[in-house]
Amino acid sequence: MTVNPEDGDKILCENFAPWVRDLGLIVRDVGEGEAALVLPWSDRLAREGGALSGQALMAAADTAVVIAVSGARGGFVPMTTVQLNTTFQRPVVGTDVLVSARITKLGRTLAFADVTMTADGVLAAHATVVYAIIG
Repeated sequence: MTVNPEDGDKILCENFAPWVRDLGLIVRDVGEGEAALVLPWSDRLAREGGALSGQALMAAADTAVVIAVSGARGGFVPMTTVQLNTTFQRPVVGTDVLVSARITKLGRTLAFADVTMTADGVLAAHATVVYAIIG
């Protein structure tokens, strides 16, 4: 089965906690082992000084990997984060973030991914993620 953006939105609605859905993530694209989501700018997600919080970026990266794994597997299966390592490279202020996840290795029980987060076309953060596939 091919997973499309509408399927990705459905995966978000049916499988994520309300606080993750409150981020307002929009699934823009899903490919075989890739996903692109938009994290819309919100003052609610900003911290003192007006920059987007790192927690919101990390949650968006983590979520994008679930959608990418779902695209690679042809649908959602239960999975859980094993490792999430994020490097923040510049602050994001007043603009949406494009969160692009790419599976670098998909095994039977583990998935490895690389995530870039760009704002206005400039890299704002980078994450590497490992997921355990439990279903």
